Amino acid sequence: MEDHGLFTISDFAKLSRTTRDTLLYYDKIGLLSPAARGENNYRYYSSGQFTIVNVIRTLQELGMTLDEIKNLKDQRTPERADELFLRQIERIDATINEWVRARKLLFTLQKSIHSALGVNEKEIAVQLLPAEAIILGGLNDYSHGRDDMDALLSFYIDTNEKYPDLNLNYPVWATFSEERVKSGNLVWPDRYYYYNPEGHDQRPAALYAVGYQRGFYGQSGDLYRRMFDYIDKNDFEICGNAYEEYPLNEVSVSDDTNYLMRVMITVRKRKG
Repeated sequence: MEDHGLFTISDFAKLSRTTRDTLLYYDKIGLLSPAARGENNYRYYSSGQFTIVNVIRTLQELGMTLDEIKNLKDQRTPERADELFLRQIERIDATINEWVRARKLLFTLQKSIHSALGVNEKEIAVQLLPAEAIILGGLNDYSHGRDDMDALLSFYIDTNEKYPDLNLNYPVWATFSEERVKSGNLVWPDRYYYYNPEGHDQRPAALYAVGYQRGFYGQSGDLYRRMFDYIDKNDFEICGNAYEEYPLNEVSVSDDTNYLMRVMITVRKRKG
């Protein structure tokens, strides 16, 4: 039969990446019957039926049951098939977008972990860091008894409204203005931000004093004091914002008292 462009059920199953039992079941329910039968009732399939198997498999992967697929097959018209395929293409596109966004999130989380592995947590150093894409919130409002959690909630609400098409499930960090850093008023941040490859803002490329400390969120006072001392003793001066983040957090550390904080303070060499 192969000489006439037909394939045995075993060969057809192998070439279509399915199984003999699956083809027998398709035949039993009337979904896909052999193109021909030979001696001893052997089943044979045509090359055109490879496409049908692929369509069945694709529709199943998209959530359609075999009964639904059979119903389409029994009542198929070009218009019905076109409408169905359009709906499934839209579902595929939506799934692709979700996976792309998920990949970007995982890449950003992985990059954060890599940035902290092997660092000397006791050392404070001045480093020239490249710009990073971020989404930066507006100035936090602490009036009328509002606190940092109220401000954080507002950040989430505002960014979701401003960027409805972006994945916003990224870790949120804090930034303090130059004035706040110099005054030592570092209790509640001026703004919140998070790294996002699609962000329209930037943590600017600049010279930063960089320091690390272990602990839970907000336990940063001692680190800032050590950094201010280092900056002064090494003839630097603060000239911009401070960025406070936790590259090792609940995503990768089980002990919440052992998160790794990183503070980056914008500096320059002191003149004269």
